[in-house]
Amino acid sequence: MLRIAVPNKGSLSGPAAAMLHEAGYRQRKESKELVLVDRDNEVEFFYLRPRDIAIYVSTGRLDIGITGRDLLLDSGAVAEEILRLGFARSTFRYAAEPGTADTVQDLNGKTVATSYEVVVEKHLADHGIEASVVHLDGAVETAIQLGVAHAIADVVETGTSLRNAGLEAFGEPIMESEAVVIRRTGADPDEPKVRQFLRRLQGVLVARRYVMMDYDIRVEQVEKAVALTPGLESPTVSPLHHEGWVAVRAMVPTSDAQRIMDELYDLGARAILTTGIHAARL
Repeated sequence: MLRIAVPNKGSLSGPAAAMLHEAGYRQRKESKELVLVDRDNEVEFFYLRPRDIAIYVSTGRLDIGITGRDLLLDSGAVAEEILRLGFARSTFRYAAEPGTADTVQDLNGKTVATSYEVVVEKHLADHGIEASVVHLDGAVETAIQLGVAHAIADVVETGTSLRNAGLEAFGEPIMESEAVVIRRTGADPDEPKVRQFLRRLQGVLVARRYVMMDYDIRVEQVEKAVALTPGLESPTVSPLHHEGWVAVRAMVPTSDAQRIMDELYDLGARAILTTGIHAARL
């Protein structure tokens, strides 16, 4: 049975559970549940603190896990990212009071407060900066006001928390983070159950990015139409009972669907429909 670590709370928890549900896996109904066995899919889910997931996976006791890239790198665990999931995106930045720092070089000899000291220490070392790093668990924005640090390093999503604290981000981003699937470094990459799990999640990612588009068009306009809707390999083109017309079906990116519909209509296409894709295997 495949043993998978899943975030039990925070910004990763809800989207991870939703994706797993879309991939056909049972998910817990109560937040107090710590373990759920999905016997139909031969999977056992363990609901853990997101920050601890990489550690559990690195021991080999759990096969794979879902966590944030920032938490994986900060854990120092012997684990690696194997699939990007596209949610819980954030940027990790330095921030300070306006006018006190412009680049990472301005942190030389200063103190930086963060909840991600491993990531920050490595970033500073990579840039040849000698600075003290103070670990704080959450709410690092107040560290400067209370005189604990000259600057902070934290996850920035909208920047609202920084502005409310009278701070502004500076320098290049330390890293870009998002939810990822991880496994122990050196684990068998061809383990069948892991491959199946990844295929299911990849199918969800595809289903979220594409819609199926169907339309009817005159034969003489087919080449121009399929240039707009090439599909992933090639579109399906079928003759209609009405001579001189064909039906076309193809997957198109959701973000471009409305524009493509407009252009197809201008070409003379009619009965243009889009439908959602609930699952996919490519």
